[in-house]
Amino acid sequence: MSRIQIDGLTRRFGDVTAVDGISLDIADGEFLVLLGPSGCGKSTLLRMVAGLTPPTGGRVLLDGRDITTAAPRERDLAMVFQSYALYPHLTVAKNIGFPLRTRRRRDVGARVAEVASVLGLEELLDRRPRELSGGQRQRVALGRALVREPGAFLLDEPLSNLDATLRTATRAELTHLHRRLRSTFVHVTHDQVEAMTMATRIAVLNGGRLEQVGTPEEVYDTPASTFVAGFVGSPAIGLLPARLQSTDGLLRAVGDGVDVPLGPGDDEDRDVLVGVRPEHLRVGEGAATWRGTVRLVENLGGEEVAHLDVGSGRLALRGPRPLGLAVDDHVRLTADPDRVHLFSATGGRRLVRTPEPTRAPVAV
Repeated sequence: MSRIQIDGLTRRFGDVTAVDGISLDIADGEFLVLLGPSGCGKSTLLRMVAGLTPPTGGRVLLDGRDITTAAPRERDLAMVFQSYALYPHLTVAKNIGFPLRTRRRRDVGARVAEVASVLGLEELLDRRPRELSGGQRQRVALGRALVREPGAFLLDEPLSNLDATLRTATRAELTHLHRRLRSTFVHVTHDQVEAMTMATRIAVLNGGRLEQVGTPEEVYDTPASTFVAGFVGSPAIGLLPARLQSTDGLLRAVGDGVDVPLGPGDDEDRDVLVGVRPEHLRVGEGAATWRGTVRLVENLGGEEVAHLDVGSGRLALRGPRPLGLAVDDHVRLTADPDRVHLFSATGGRRLVRTPEPTRAPVAV
């Protein structure tokens, strides 16, 4: 196992800053997922850790040793690429054993057999990559990394080329493998489901900068910005404009179709964004209310999702089928005020809500 410390890592391509001063401390045995949209800098960051792309600034430390300028072969890190990068003329066995043969190891056969057993590739060792499915090729690529017994695995969107069913199965295999090996995994993806189901911690990137780092629960339940709130979660969180108003010591967020009590508080009037996740909404009366018109109802089998126009914005309501709603219905929705998220209308950052001594968050 290895601890990876990223200290102010920066990479510029001309006038474009792909990675902007990112710092992360990845613990031994952790499964860290770098999550973000295409072009946010997550693969560039991973390649700098691997030594494949030199940084413009900052440092990379492996178990306390500065490896910023070290060659990739000196880093005790194994990279698994999105494109598999298998040698087409070599068999599965030779592809897996290639890193050991270049190091003139004598136990190549034994190690290949051991890794093949772990990954369920025993029956495929004599085949060539063109004779394998996408999932099998991905396991071979993982086996080639695993056979080295590296301190950490760096995975660059390894599941993106797989179909939905195979992606789910391979995701479970990777999670099981991480628990079995107890090695450090750093996994790059744009898929929030991969991040939520596999990670011990998620680092959300946007525009080359770090938006938030936390457990899947922390990132989902207390998003640090409107970007994180909107990127993680499906259907996406509803974000509606409102204004903070304090009357007789009670604070509310009030907008077109929105009226959310926040409890005791005294804050100057200011514009905010009120967020609520689809599964936290329900039809009916309550302290916090949203009034809207149903524009679409989606049948997802065991659940339905209703999309509503609320003022100038939109909300989604998710619940067990049937919701009992139809297009053009005028409905009133409610949610527990503790499930409501508040963000700055200008910077999009989360507004801290200070709890009362005896109950959940109430004031901004």
